[in-house]
Amino acid sequence: MSTLVLVVVTLAVAGAITYILMKKGTIADANNNNIPDAIEEKIEEAKVVVKNVKAKVEKAKEVVAEVKKVADKVTKPATKKATTKTTKK
Repeated sequence: MSTLVLVVVTLAVAGAITYILMKKGTIADANNNNIPDAIEEKIEEAKVVVKNVKAKVEKAKEVVAEVKKVADKVTKPATKKATTKTTKK
């Protein structure tokens, strides 16, 4: 229980310090929405990365579907029959 309290208190202190520094102007917040501009920029960068990854995943799905079509057309190769060796006594 004390670990949970410690984490909550730490987050509250960090949030309060960030809020105070934004109001003093030390941390930039151009649109006054109480979210630092640095965090907003990182979120926008993450959105771009997610969009690119989604596009790559869609391309990969198309490639896998094409490979599956080709694999379905290929027949199974003939299997080699097992040979039994007899031992001489």
